[in-house]
Amino acid sequence: MNIYSLENIQPNTAETVNKKKTVGESQQQFADSFKKAIDSINKAQHESDQKTEALAKGEIDDLHDVMITAQKASIMLQTGVEVQKKMVDAYNEVMRMQV
Repeated sequence: MNIYSLENIQPNTAETVNKKKTVGESQQQFADSFKKAIDSINKAQHESDQKTEALAKGEIDDLHDVMITAQKASIMLQTGVEVQKKMVDAYNEVMRMQV
C-alpha cells in the first residue's frame, strides 16, 4: 500500500523540466496519476475486506493485522475524498475566473 507523494506524481528530472508539454500530455499525465491513486485506494479497501472476512470465518486470528489494514484503508479513503473535494473546489475557482 503506497500513498503517493508529490515526488512520485511528477518526477523532477532535467528531462521533464526542459521538455515543454502540450495541454493534452499534461491532462493525460494527471489522469494517469489520479487513476493510480484511485486504484491504490481500491486495492487497500479490497485487502481490508478480504482480511475482515477471513477473520470472521476463523481463517486468521491476528486481529491487530486486520485492524491496522482496515485503518490504513480508511485513512486512504478519507484522504482520497478530501483530495477530490479540493479538486472540485479548484475547478470551480478556475471556472469563476474572468478571462
